[in-house]
Amino acid sequence: MKTAKATLIWAALAAALGVPLALAAASPLLQWRGAVYIVAGFAGIIVLFLMLVQPLLIAGDLPGLSAYRGRRIHHWIGAALVAALAIHVGGLWITSPPDMIDALLLRSPTPFSAWGVVAMWAILAVALLALFRRRLGPRAWRVAHLSLAAVIVAGGVVHAMLVEGTMETVSKLALCALVVAAAVKAVAGLLARRRRAAPRAR
Repeated sequence: MKTAKATLIWAALAAALGVPLALAAASPLLQWRGAVYIVAGFAGIIVLFLMLVQPLLIAGDLPGLSAYRGRRIHHWIGAALVAALAIHVGGLWITSPPDMIDALLLRSPTPFSAWGVVAMWAILAVALLALFRRRLGPRAWRVAHLSLAAVIVAGGVVHAMLVEGTMETVSKLALCALVVAAAVKAVAGLLARRRRAAPRAR
């Protein structure tokens, strides 16, 4: 029974990435896009997927991974997320520098741009804070990380939903819903563990 459940979870996670990628690859809009733009767009899908994986690792919802290993992989996935984000933003910059400048300066007429930029800066802020995690201390790191994670999820999901591009609508909605659900569950679990630990610490 446990093996079947584990297989189902991993298969569902693979589908969460594979289905949106496959449907995006079949989009007729790709016919009018250059290679750099296509790579940038697919990197954005991977960013959204990695936003799903991160809370699952912290919550211990991925079978076969110990808590220690899950935390270690969480760190590596964070680095991969930053790399995918760099490809996404860098590719869009190459294809249209003026549009990216407007987006970064929050003066773009497209609403999705601002949400994406906010999420981008929050991701970079987490990556920067992670380098100084030991100096911050556990409590400050936890508060900053959870606060920025909420901004990342909110900004990233709204950005993705507002973009009318190669991603198919239903699969995009499903992936975004999974990202939000995983984040909420992970935060609720962390808060619950802290409440249980509080009486023992007194």
